[in-house]
Amino acid sequence: MALFPRKNDAIHANGDHMVNGGTSDIAITARGSDWYWTVCAVMFVSTMVIVGLSFTKPRNHRIFHYITAAITMVAAIAYFTMGADLGETGIKVEFMRNNPKVHGTTREIFYVRYIDWVITTPLLLMDLLLTAALPWPTVMYTILINEIMVITGLIGALVTSSYKWGYFVFGCFAFLWVAWTVTWTARKHANALGADIGRTYLICGVWTIFLWFLYPIAWGLSEGGNVIAPDSEAVFYGILDILAKPVFGALLLWGHKDIDPARLGLNIKDYLEDPTSATNGDKVGATGAVDA
Repeated sequence: MALFPRKNDAIHANGDHMVNGGTSDIAITARGSDWYWTVCAVMFVSTMVIVGLSFTKPRNHRIFHYITAAITMVAAIAYFTMGADLGETGIKVEFMRNNPKVHGTTREIFYVRYIDWVITTPLLLMDLLLTAALPWPTVMYTILINEIMVITGLIGALVTSSYKWGYFVFGCFAFLWVAWTVTWTARKHANALGADIGRTYLICGVWTIFLWFLYPIAWGLSEGGNVIAPDSEAVFYGILDILAKPVFGALLLWGHKDIDPARLGLNIKDYLEDPTSATNGDKVGATGAVDA
């Protein structure tokens, strides 16, 4: 037996839907699994590139590299899980369809996708709102509203009755609040910090909110309405996540290449790399370390 078999065996090994205790009769096929593995590879390679680029910067200038690498790293793990057909459960569909690709009683719901989002979307907002140098109370409150948006999406996906759309509406209202903060409040804040910061924020903020408007559509067509097949769901969400995470990260880091974090109120000290920056009476020893 080959060490790396060419055939994707994840569905048989971990899914085996509706057979031997399987959970769903509307589920991804090997093609959907292949696509999830592809997105996993994109996220993993992006993480390695971002981490590598971080070493071209002093440690006190790496905050946006670290946040962005964390986003793609978590996404890589989530897509590995979905590619392996794990992190899912079968939920009875509200709408029975005649299309053979979505015909059945239970649909596969990847709850691991929402675990990804509950971690990565706050980090995405941190990237944006720190770029705009918003006050911390506004940042934290916006992240809280964002968490409501993601969690209501998960609850709605797991509800089998029409009540799922109530959670969908709650999530949409939460998203509109986040969109307002990103496109209006934070944009004005960023513009006040300089043309280069305002330009970087505008590109990344508009890019993010435009893509985030498409996620509720994907939800309504897949977990919500059972309109498109799970393989199509995988492609829809996967493309959105690639654009919203690695591509967003590339745009953000390119815009930050000449922006000193101190201009954003991020006065990060690294006494080991720059002993002369020691403050508050700290004494720097001969090795460059700070003596208490």
